[in-house]
Amino acid sequence: MKKSHLLAYGAIAILFAASGAWYGTRQKAAPPPLTSTVQPGVSAPVDALFAQSLADDKGVQQALAQWKGKPLLVNFWAPWCGPCVQEMPELSALQAGGKYKNLQVIGIGIDSPTNIADFTQKFKIAYPVYVAGVAGTELSRQLGNAQGGLPYTVLIGADGQVRKTYLGRLKFDLLEKDLAAL
Repeated sequence: MKKSHLLAYGAIAILFAASGAWYGTRQKAAPPPLTSTVQPGVSAPVDALFAQSLADDKGVQQALAQWKGKPLLVNFWAPWCGPCVQEMPELSALQAGGKYKNLQVIGIGIDSPTNIADFTQKFKIAYPVYVAGVAGTELSRQLGNAQGGLPYTVLIGADGQVRKTYLGRLKFDLLEKDLAAL
């Protein structure tokens, strides 16, 4: 490569870097995220949850409003998420155990209807599972999941207030204490 070409490329690179820096200093700060962490006692995101109708694992549309008035443990999960799958037997045992009679566990799957249906046919799950697809990520963000990670679980009181949120695999000893405090 000729020295004159190398100098021309270098000059162009410096010009682009300088114009990018100038443009960057002229821009306003980025707006805050559309969602933020849900504070305990806040019900607006819960109202948005109850406004949803989602298909269950058999493809039948279900209104989530059917769970209003009950303590609710909402678990956002995906079949490809290892920690999600690991905690499902414990969530099933929690639902089936009856220790917390009024508690309802529901799963909101962030995957395709086919993948979720295949998963629920292979594994016995003792609670309702719904299909939200990619839109489930935004729903979880509205409920405080700023990182968008999975699994994400929300404990909602019978009064429709968020009591606690859990990002990552549930620690069931901690969950038991939170459930006892409901």
